[in-house]
This record gives sequence, C-alpha cells and structure tokens, in this order.
Amino acid sequence: MRPAVVVAAAVVVLATARLWRRHRAGSARVRTRRLRSARPSSQTRLVAAREIRERVRARAFHVVTAIVLAAVAAAIVIPALTRGTSRPERVGVVGSLSGAQRRAMTLAASSTGARLELAPEASLEAAVAALRRGRIDLALRGGREVLVDRAPAATDASTPARFVHALAADLGLEEAVAAAHLTPDQAARIAGARPLPIRGLAGAPPPATGSRGPSLVGVVIVFVMLSQYETWTLIGVMEEKSSRVAKVLLATVRPAQLLGGKVLGIGVVALAQASAILAFAFVLAEAVGSDLLRGTAPTMLAAALLWLVVGYAFYCWVYAAAGSLAERQDQIQTLALPLSLPMVFGYVMALTGAASGHASVLLEVLAYLPPTAPFAMPVLVALKAVSWWGFVGAVACSVVATVWVARLAATVYRRAVLRTGRRVRLGEVLGTRRGR
Repeated sequence: MRPAVVVAAAVVVLATARLWRRHRAGSARVRTRRLRSARPSSQTRLVAAREIRERVRARAFHVVTAIVLAAVAAAIVIPALTRGTSRPERVGVVGSLSGAQRRAMTLAASSTGARLELAPEASLEAAVAALRRGRIDLALRGGREVLVDRAPAATDASTPARFVHALAADLGLEEAVAAAHLTPDQAARIAGARPLPIRGLAGAPPPATGSRGPSLVGVVIVFVMLSQYETWTLIGVMEEKSSRVAKVLLATVRPAQLLGGKVLGIGVVALAQASAILAFAFVLAEAVGSDLLRGTAPTMLAAALLWLVVGYAFYCWVYAAAGSLAERQDQIQTLALPLSLPMVFGYVMALTGAASGHASVLLEVLAYLPPTAPFAMPVLVALKAVSWWGFVGAVACSVVATVWVARLAATVYRRAVLRTGRRVRLGEVLGTRRGR
C-alpha cells in the first residue's frame, strides 16, 4: 500500500513540475511576442517594467532599504533622546550679581537652549585656574566681564558658543541700563527696540547662511542613492552579458531600447526609494521633535530630488557602458573605481561646504561641472549662494552633457555587449567602424 502511495505522489510531482515548466516557457514566449509586436517606445517601457519588478522583488533591495531607514532613524532619534542629557554650562561667578544680571543669565540660557549651573569663585585668579583646568566653562567678573578659555568664533553655531555671545550681549545691555539710571519702563522700551530697516542701493545677493543639517542630509542621500543604483546598473549589465540574457533580449529589441529601458527602470526605483526615505525622515523628525531637518524649505527638498534624477541620468549611461565591457565579477572593481572618483570628490567637497556654512569658489565651480554638480548644487541652494538662473544653467549643462554621454554609451554598449570570452577594451569598441 505504501509503495503505491509513494509512486503516485512521485507521478503527481513530476506532472506538476512538467506543467510548471510549460507554463514558464509559455510565459516567456508571450513576453517575447509582446516585445516583438510592440512599438519602440512600448518596448522600452516593457524593458523598464521588467527591470522595476526585478529590482523591487530582489532581497538586496529590501535589505538596503531597511538599513538606510534604520540609519536615518538612528540619526534623528538618538540626538533627540540625548538632547536633554547634555552637560550644563558651568559658570564661575567672581563677586556678587544683581537681580537684573541673574535674569539676563537666565534669559541667555533659555534663548539658546543651554542649561545653567553657577559656581562661586573666591577670586579672579581662582576663576582663571578653574577655566584652564576645565572645571568651569566660563567666568563672570562682577557681571562686567566674561572670561573663557578660548573665545568662540562669530560663525560658531554650537550651543556653548551661542550661549557665550547671548550672555555677553544681555549683560552688556543690563550694564548700559544701570549706568544710565533708567526706570524699568525705559529699560523695557530699550530692550524691545527693533533694528532700523536696511535698504540696499544695489541688489546684492544675501549672505550665505548655513542650513547645515538639511544640506548635509540631502548630500548624503544623493551620494548613497547614486552609489547604490549606479553599481546596480554596472552589475546588472555585466550579469546579463555573462549569462547570455542580453543576447536573447537583443533578438527582439534594439540595443538602444534595451539599454534605455534598463536605466529608466532602475531610475524609477531610485527616485521612489529616495522619496520614501525623505518622507520617512521628515515624518519621524516631526514626531520626535528633532531639529536635524529644521529649516528645510521645499526648494531644498526639490533641489535634492532634482539633482538625484539629473545625477543618475548622467552616471547611469557611463556605468551601463562600463558594464558591457566586463564579463566577470572580478572586473567590476577595476571599472568601478575610476568611475566613482568624481562622485567621491564632489561628495567630499559638498560635505565640507555644508559643514562650514560657506560656499567656496571651488564649490561654486564644481556646481557647474556635470560629474560633481549633483552634490555641489544642492549645497549652494541650502546656503542660498546661487541664483535661479545659475541653477537653471547648471541643469542645462548637465542635460547637454548627459545627451552626449548617452549617445557615446549606446555606441559602446551596442558594440561590446555581445563580445564574450574576455574583457573588452574601450579603445577596441571606439575604434571599430560602424560597418563592422
């Protein structure tokens, strides 16, 4: 009885497997007929849809997305949780302070988000010694002088530096009010005085103000997305060539349609993933009260997404052409290293400019060069160091360069993707005549 059951189960399994193979073969024939009968634009869309399905269903896509979301969550949540546990500003007091001076210290601390801790010092010499040993952060000599170990720069935006500047300004105002023997009403009127309006005779651009957090986040996301998806393009083209899949597909579609559909599909996935990550970051930052993305304007977000698209459009053709030259996995590193050098250089310079809050001449030049513009131009937008016509001009330069690179990459891809057995040299395909 049991052997009969085993034989019957084996027959059922074999029949099911045969039917499944027929179904897969029939589906492949249907897809092939669709590609053959479709118009050129429809063929490109079918190839793009195929690429989107493969990328979204891949385990690497889910793993990378989870890792990036976890990193974004950690960068937003951890500073928000530890913000209240920061070390207080220890202020050494030499002599006595009046009530108005104490109120000025409290106001300076609350306006800068600093926590205040007073420490009485016996003399000025003792306060200086405590400053040098690091026991206190600053010292007040009778409310008339602020002593620090090292004076903060005017461009320093850290909490201790802002507290020192605010404390010096508030105590100076209190000292001037006391010296003028003003009444409380008069002192309040002076403290609430508004600055005079400033009217420029010539339309000068506003000074660069460092929106450091948003610009840093935008640069990092553009670099991570470009590095990830350009590498996928390089490896995907190489795998299709080595597995002879490209040869089968080229029997139904032209090389330009196959290459265009591939880069279009990967680009759609890249844009969707970047948009989802940015939306997640903004929602999470708002939920936990993080100030990492505070000050982010819609123009900054639009600039980051636009340059992600422009940067991908420029680099995807280069990486796709490089992938058609390789045939093995060990050849990928040799090709990827020189291709990634412009991205790494632009990324480092953009990070430097975003961290300093100032746009250097080199950064402004890099913003108009297509290989580095996707990283430099969003930083200039965040720093308000570029005009609208300069932004449009940089986009136009990148679009023109992309068209030229796409035509060259299509030629390289068409001549190299069917050459198997060894790595194809770039000089071979560029020196080959079109008639061959």
